[in-house]
Amino acid sequence: MKRQLIAAVGVAAMVVGLAACGSSGKSEDAKGGSSSAAKNFDGKTLTVWLMDGSAPKGWTDSVKADFAAAYPGAKLDIQTQKWNGIGQKVTAALSEGSADVLEIGNTQTAGYAATGGLLDITKDKADLGGADWAANLNESAVLDGKQYAAPWYFTNRVVTYNKDIWTKAGITTPPKTLDELYTDLDKVKAVAGVTDPLYMPGQEWYTYFGLLTSEGGKLAKKDGDKWVGGLSTPEAQKAFDTYKKLQSYSVTGPKDKDEATPQQKDVFAKGDIGTIIGLGWELPKPEELAAEKIGFFPLPGKTADKPSSVFLGGSNLAIAQQSKNPELAKGFLKIALNAKNEGLVAASGSIPNKTALNSQVTGEFAKAALPASANGAITPNVPTWTNVENEPNPIKDFLTSALTGDYAAAAKKADDEIAKRLNTKQ
Repeated sequence: MKRQLIAAVGVAAMVVGLAACGSSGKSEDAKGGSSSAAKNFDGKTLTVWLMDGSAPKGWTDSVKADFAAAYPGAKLDIQTQKWNGIGQKVTAALSEGSADVLEIGNTQTAGYAATGGLLDITKDKADLGGADWAANLNESAVLDGKQYAAPWYFTNRVVTYNKDIWTKAGITTPPKTLDELYTDLDKVKAVAGVTDPLYMPGQEWYTYFGLLTSEGGKLAKKDGDKWVGGLSTPEAQKAFDTYKKLQSYSVTGPKDKDEATPQQKDVFAKGDIGTIIGLGWELPKPEELAAEKIGFFPLPGKTADKPSSVFLGGSNLAIAQQSKNPELAKGFLKIALNAKNEGLVAASGSIPNKTALNSQVTGEFAKAALPASANGAITPNVPTWTNVENEPNPIKDFLTSALTGDYAAAAKKADDEIAKRLNTKQ
């Protein structure tokens, strides 16, 4: 499943487009649209943008069929967009109203909402089925107390291991605590031919983010009307201690590079790496390392009752403020997010927007990702967050500096830079 997770990589998630379809608020039919309202939209075309590889298998066909049944006089134009240059393209579409509904990366939603590009759907949330959207998944769709999008699908990183190597190490069951994980990695380290018990380069800041969240810390927080960095806190120090311990098992992982330099899936494919912490699309090709040789489990927590927290990457669906068909777009969201179609998201191996649908999640990776998603989180939900992720990323630099030098100095420098970037006027 290479759904690039806009999600998972955080920045890659950028912006995407999905289309919308309608409701007039009258009596609803079983498919989530309004049959009595269909005549109001005769001749209307609702433009849908989907990113290449984003929609789950079967989801688009199901949504098209439901839309056609609910609004037989309207046309649904679903377009697939390429990743290259999508940011500029989405910005133009929002200003021109050339796309009605957009799929937007969850770390990017606040930025588009703050600039007035997204329609406020606060009053429509209940009608769209939002009463039971998972709170931590919905957080990125809300800005200043207003709902500007609807959560669609999500994923997170899990521990991914080479079954052959772990079996040779004498490990028969996945660890339930971090201490148990350290013990297992020590065993993996002793297996002949293993180069890295855990390949984790020094700048793998998404893993650090999850550990920080587990400690109750944040990368940044609001202090009055200003943002301040959160890496100089005791919580951040505790999270780093765990991160440093994990990273110590990475023999060849460079301390000044991230998981994409080189791509860790290519490193793992060589067969001499015991473990990585990664996303579903960061897996070797079957001809490189057979799927049955790869296992998954959530990164454990300090105690067995709860795994470590994670960064939740994913997509929201939003209506363009300049949409020429806002009511039809709302009806489309209702169809796209109904239990049947959101269930297809779960069946595709992603985390759905409602915990009530979690039982429908399929696939070994997704089932391993699911437990940590309940206590997962997103980066600070502020329009200027993208400034922080711009290279050189101060969080990455902080991790390298802290691993190779003085923690306090590294944290202070990063906090100052994070605050500077977050407090920059748009």
